[in-house]
Amino acid sequence: MKWKTSTTVFVVTAFIAAIIVAWHWLDFPSAVSTPAAADVIVYKDPNCGCCNKWVEHLREHGFNVTAQNDVRVDKIKAARGVPPALGACHTAIVQGYVVEGHVPADTIKRLLRERPAIKGIAVAGMPAGSPGMEGPYHESYNVMSFDASGQTEIYERH
Repeated sequence: MKWKTSTTVFVVTAFIAAIIVAWHWLDFPSAVSTPAAADVIVYKDPNCGCCNKWVEHLREHGFNVTAQNDVRVDKIKAARGVPPALGACHTAIVQGYVVEGHVPADTIKRLLRERPAIKGIAVAGMPAGSPGMEGPYHESYNVMSFDASGQTEIYERH
């Protein structure tokens, strides 16, 4: 009887260890926490070069982007509830959230992973060094969250 108990404990322990090793080796934790490629619709002015660069930034980070050229982007912003103070040159929609301006792809992934009860996130203006605005200079900027009533708060600092 003692031999069977020792063998059973060994087999169960080895099995659990194998599961733990496989879990980490196959990188299941990040697979579970990282959303699949999301579809993004970007409304932008057809003549804006930085908008095109931001679209490419999203694609390089695994997003499926459809760019809609529209010179009436302000009307889209208003219809989607973007606070005027957070306006930028393009507006995107991803899984029901509004993404305004030069928001980094990793921040959008965080938004989709956490699913906060907000309307969207925004980078106001066109800060140097933000995605789509790369160059020799980099200025600090905030990604702001906003809700349906227009209340804002800092979501992330860059």
